[in-house]
Amino acid sequence: MAKKNLALGRGLGAILSEVGQAYENNFSDNSELVVELDVDNIKPNPYQPRKHFSDDSVSELSQSISEHGLLQPILVYEDENNDYVLIAGERRLRATKLASIKTIKAIIVEMDLTKLREIALIENIQREDLNIIDLANSYRELIDDYQITHEELAKRIKKSRTQITNTLRILNLSTEIQEMLIEEKISQGHAKILVALEQKEQKIVLDSIVGQKLSVRDTESLVKKLKDSNESKGKIESFADRNKSPKTVLNSDPKIGELVSLLKKYLISASIKNNHLILDISDRSKISEVIKKLS
Repeated sequence: MAKKNLALGRGLGAILSEVGQAYENNFSDNSELVVELDVDNIKPNPYQPRKHFSDDSVSELSQSISEHGLLQPILVYEDENNDYVLIAGERRLRATKLASIKTIKAIIVEMDLTKLREIALIENIQREDLNIIDLANSYRELIDDYQITHEELAKRIKKSRTQITNTLRILNLSTEIQEMLIEEKISQGHAKILVALEQKEQKIVLDSIVGQKLSVRDTESLVKKLKDSNESKGKIESFADRNKSPKTVLNSDPKIGELVSLLKKYLISASIKNNHLILDISDRSKISEVIKKLS
């Protein structure tokens, strides 16, 4: 386990350094590193952790590339079959294809292929436009693969432990809520409120958010009312339980039944009502005999 932790520490530093250096080279006097590649000859990154790309976002970038050109090259490596495989920049590649541009600026990187997945993860983690679900899954993959704590991951990617923990909690939401979050039908603010609720309550609040177009503040108010209502209901039920007649318990007690049968032998009618043993003595002469038996 310790060996893996060390590998992550060196790996992330090296990854960030290599990617950063490649971009810096492009903007300095090393422009010979940038080449034009046919977009159709670039294979996707098989380890791409980003599953969702906003159509609107890709469309906007496509328009920008058409007007101003691609400002930041993509990163690729050449595999054993002399094919180019994408390392970073899938959104840029998609936007370029959408703009019907046949070639794209790229930097060909020589690298240890064992780092390919980590590069994809880190590149996504550092993007501000990454949706919260893909970000949470990227955190989860790094934690699971390297068997590290939230604190250790926070130090390595320069994030707060609280931010990582809160982001990972989003994965506890139902699939329906996660999809709505990805589709931006609800916000991250809504999700943070929902994740603190039970599954049944999540559904109730979600329907209200979508149906009534509730803001985050409105949702907080709704949840507070829901919790206050449940708390009051719990208090009422608790009070009722304390004052509930234990008639059922008395009826099920064999000794009570034995006592009732014994009293009936002395012609004393006995019954249980509201947790009380009620005697109907029609023959007073039997009272002394009963007392004698009971004493």
